[in-house]
Amino acid sequence: MCKVAIVILNWNGSDMMRKYLPSVIRCSQGEGVEVIVADNASTDDSISMLHTNFPSIRIIELDQNYGFADGYNRALKQVEAEYYLLLNSDVEIRQEGWLQPMIEYLDRHPQVAACQPKLLKLQTHPLTPPCRETDPPPVPLPVSEGRGYHEVLTSFGNNSPHSGGAGRGSAQGGGPLFEYAGAAGGFIDKYGYPYCRGRVFATVEEDKGQYDDTVSVMWTTGAAMMVRSNVYWDAGGLDAKFFAHMEEIDLCWRMRIMGYDLVCVPQSTAYHLGGATLNQGNPRKTFLNFRNNLLMLYKNLPEHQFRSVIRMRKLLDFVAAVQFLVKGDVANMKAIRKAHKEFSQLIPYYTPIRQQIQQNRKVEHSVPEVVDHSVLWQYYVKGKKTYSQLQK
Repeated sequence: MCKVAIVILNWNGSDMMRKYLPSVIRCSQGEGVEVIVADNASTDDSISMLHTNFPSIRIIELDQNYGFADGYNRALKQVEAEYYLLLNSDVEIRQEGWLQPMIEYLDRHPQVAACQPKLLKLQTHPLTPPCRETDPPPVPLPVSEGRGYHEVLTSFGNNSPHSGGAGRGSAQGGGPLFEYAGAAGGFIDKYGYPYCRGRVFATVEEDKGQYDDTVSVMWTTGAAMMVRSNVYWDAGGLDAKFFAHMEEIDLCWRMRIMGYDLVCVPQSTAYHLGGATLNQGNPRKTFLNFRNNLLMLYKNLPEHQFRSVIRMRKLLDFVAAVQFLVKGDVANMKAIRKAHKEFSQLIPYYTPIRQQIQQNRKVEHSVPEVVDHSVLWQYYVKGKKTYSQLQK
């Protein structure tokens, strides 16, 4: 058993891996660290490219595209490690020894189930990273956007509780931006809208060291999550029915309910390109985000909250659907309607799962990091656009 297994789930991401995998390998050197690519039955040249350019990398070949959730579950069953590190294929590492702060934190804090690095936006033309200064350049990348897996941006103003694209926000001082998919650790409000330290809805902050303290969070990003393997499986792993979107927030919520903590360790840093899963406004993405968010709320909210919260979310989602219709976007309006229909159909399946999750509850009542206010109200009515402002 190794100490840390970095597992990159890939589907048709040959270009991404060709460009970013060299940085992961170079900056993750150390005893007990293994880099693995799990392939979701790619139809591009991912497998041949890996054999040719990265012959020492272990490859786990899955027989079909199982999505982010079940793809990871099936791959991780074939991995023996104390800690898994789920890493997107479009993540670049510039910090030599970036794993060590996270490993040391988990080693010292057995009650912490998972952690993440500080996640910054990978610009189109990044500066040369420190750990590459004496290394050869990566394998050349053909001009292509490629395809990744994870994308969670809360953007009610764009009609979806979680949809969005990369590159939102701007840095006034020209410094690095936080990355929307996780920034410096995630939270959700009482109605299930995710936000981060460093990114609230479409407002992405510049990293000025304002979130460089290690704090408990409600969720850690699936783009770069280090998690204890035993807790991952004790919590049930990622929910395979989610396929993609919201799955890591659901897993983190279950781990919090079980009494474990989750943290961001900003002494570790990663750069995420993002925006390569499904384009903003894609009806399939809209469907998955709305449906999975409702399922997550149904599974994890305590008894005294979930009925009132689900009622409010149905109202808010109706407003979002009307907004789509007014704009002439019938496809996304129908995606929301389909999400609610399938949510209702899945309730019998998820009722015993909810009961089991609630029986495992070690945290009485609500998880503290599920804040007891509406971030929609704070953001759009009170004008609180950043995490720091929300705390006041």
